[in-house]
Amino acid sequence: MNVLYCGDRNILDGLIISTLSLAKNTKTNLNIFVLTMKMRGYKEITEKSIRELEKVLQKKNPKHKITLIDATKEFQSDMPRANLSTFFTPYCLLRLYSDLVEDLPKKILYLDTDVVALKEPNLLYKIDNSDYEIVGAVDYYGQHWIRTNLREKDYMNSGVLLMNMELIRKSGLFKKTRNRIKWAKMMLPDQTSINIYAKKKLLVDRKFNEQKQETGETVFRHFSTTFRFWPVFHTQKIKPWNIEKLHSVLKCHAFDDVLEEYLAAKGKIEK
Repeated sequence: MNVLYCGDRNILDGLIISTLSLAKNTKTNLNIFVLTMKMRGYKEITEKSIRELEKVLQKKNPKHKITLIDATKEFQSDMPRANLSTFFTPYCLLRLYSDLVEDLPKKILYLDTDVVALKEPNLLYKIDNSDYEIVGAVDYYGQHWIRTNLREKDYMNSGVLLMNMELIRKSGLFKKTRNRIKWAKMMLPDQTSINIYAKKKLLVDRKFNEQKQETGETVFRHFSTTFRFWPVFHTQKIKPWNIEKLHSVLKCHAFDDVLEEYLAAKGKIEK
């Protein structure tokens, strides 16, 4: 199973938890790719951290593998100048440069690092995506007011995407998104631009990208920002590594065993 993550050194907590959750729930060999880059004001992920994480995963399956890829050159060659200082870091845009990385396989599952697997991830990965650029679930909140098709809710969340890199390169999907984010500033530049230009996409059940509340059917739980209306309207941002709030506020104990492994491993990986 080919999996892709993107980010700087600040994603390490999420990367550890997410990859451990994959390893817990699948017997399939994991072939993980991590895109990072050098950029002023940020710290890229180091090869040493990746090798330490790989050692942890290989205790579960010696065939698990992680490859770190420096995408600095690709990012700088097509800089998204209008979106370098948005709500998210520029590293969130790296997924839009994945088509420029020749080492990535044709079929790959992109995950945000605040996504945790609760069931067999192969349930999504084995879906036939040969005719689709991307496969994913609708955005829980965005579906209500953003549409590219007036007849259905089709605004896709970009935190969990099964990608066909061959079709993406052929259609120029990511190239089109990069051209847009160079001049059009957006709050969600990667997600919005993907939804604008993706012509061949397959919508799947929300259990593959549950952004609200996990159930017994949830395959991937995505801890994205949510909205709360009581006692006053506010946003709520609780990530898997915010363990105290995860337990006390969200009452989530669905992957406590993974969190125990994370706490045991994080010191050496981050060091």
